[in-house]
Amino acid sequence: MTDIAIKTALLSVSDKTGLVELGQALAAHDIKLISTGGTAKLLRDAGLAVTDISDFTGFPEMMDGRVKTLHPKVHGGLLAVRNNPEHVAAMKAHDISAIDLVVVNLYPFRETVAKGAGRQEVIENIDIGGPSMVRSAAKNHDHVTIVTDPKDYPNLISELADNGGATTLDSRRRFAAKAYAATAQYDAAISAWFAADLKEDLPELLTVPLKKASALRYGENPHQKAALYIPTLPNLPEWPIVNGIAQAEQIQGKALSYNNYGDADAALDLISEFRDAAPTVVILKHANPCGVASGDSLIEAYKAALACDSVSAFGGIIAVNRPLDGATAEAITSIFTEVVVAPAADEAAKAIFAKKKNLRLLITGALPDPKRNGLNLRSIAGGILLQSRDGSLLDEQALQVVTEVKPSEQQMKDALFAWTVAKHVKSNAIVYARDNATVGIGAGQMNRLESARIAAWKAEDAAKRAGWPESRTRGSAVASDAFFPFADGLVTATEAGATTVIQPGGSIRDQEVIDAANKAGIAMIFTGTRHFRH
Repeated sequence: MTDIAIKTALLSVSDKTGLVELGQALAAHDIKLISTGGTAKLLRDAGLAVTDISDFTGFPEMMDGRVKTLHPKVHGGLLAVRNNPEHVAAMKAHDISAIDLVVVNLYPFRETVAKGAGRQEVIENIDIGGPSMVRSAAKNHDHVTIVTDPKDYPNLISELADNGGATTLDSRRRFAAKAYAATAQYDAAISAWFAADLKEDLPELLTVPLKKASALRYGENPHQKAALYIPTLPNLPEWPIVNGIAQAEQIQGKALSYNNYGDADAALDLISEFRDAAPTVVILKHANPCGVASGDSLIEAYKAALACDSVSAFGGIIAVNRPLDGATAEAITSIFTEVVVAPAADEAAKAIFAKKKNLRLLITGALPDPKRNGLNLRSIAGGILLQSRDGSLLDEQALQVVTEVKPSEQQMKDALFAWTVAKHVKSNAIVYARDNATVGIGAGQMNRLESARIAAWKAEDAAKRAGWPESRTRGSAVASDAFFPFADGLVTATEAGATTVIQPGGSIRDQEVIDAANKAGIAMIFTGTRHFRH
């Protein structure tokens, strides 16, 4: 028989949500209640009969509550295999009673860290007895039911009602699996806190606890499975908790897909670079920006960003750094757009978007800090690659002008704008910019020369569509995310009309590239920092 009747339950919880209702349901089945500290008091105050853990074990709580459930009568009652004669004999010899149900949730370690508690208070909120009981009960799930989440109380109550005060093996297995996941996440949070306390950016052993937030229809393609998970680490300086796309409020539109999440995150990452800038709009497609612009208003910025590559913008993702207004929303809805990301939106904008039932509007609140710390993880066959987040911002004092021609104030502004965007373009990346707007973007090519050519070609195509007399790369600044290994990429940029180049420098052929820039009569700036993005 796989159903186990619950006769004795041990309850010891930090989160008291639903506790009284659970206790009442257990008492209705004549289940003996054993409890500790505040849990026992709350149950007793509700009129329920409760046996204190010290009376059950015959041993007092001590050391400020550090030792109360760590006792053979508790763990023997949990771990004993009820149909094993030797175990039964040991229980009888040592006066150990079976415990059939354990309801435990753990000390609020993450919450203690999050409130900025001192080290000693954090240490005191590392639960020892709780995880020990959870693991003992979960190991012996053939005979013992373990519940760690108040959200599961209704399921437990229903099961007891349906089975005459018993639980099924299937439910005990599911509860046990969840219990081990809970203790694993708890220990991972403690481990992460210790790593941060010891200033270990990349610790020898790293466990990243994740919680499933939602199932997705499919992954990148319909034959792939996908889900959204969010980290449950405490808020640490090395790995700060950030409210991003995963926490954004979806105002309207159909559910986000796997690809939507990836693209929206890339758009948020880029627009955050401009969170303190003039009104700025990012248009992004397949994780690459296809238009970025700043202006006196969002509508002005949107039009300039769209002009960079209106073809690629179709079905794209848009992010803005200001509360979205009606005029900009009206312009956005003039072409098919998948997702719009904004810190806020006024009622006029919401009303306009409401007419496009499939368009998703995500409200993020304050944009993330672009220079925040963090970790990037990427799976490979047989392992995981982990690196610190590229949160570096350009130090303008460290810029080195390496050409005879020096950039004007406007050329420097254009160069810095292009450089900011290039950081978020897949390598090899080339970005032309002029007057606070991108005018040509080349992304993800196998060589830098082709990226420069594609970006220039796109700019020429945009000029034809707009009816401009010439490409807006004329008089632009061009940014390269890594050094030009040969002069040919720079020559292509100058032929497209760029008058300023910004790049990291550091190639063994730097002088060849500098000579080409001097020959062309343009300015070139070295940043000393590379921004590959694969």
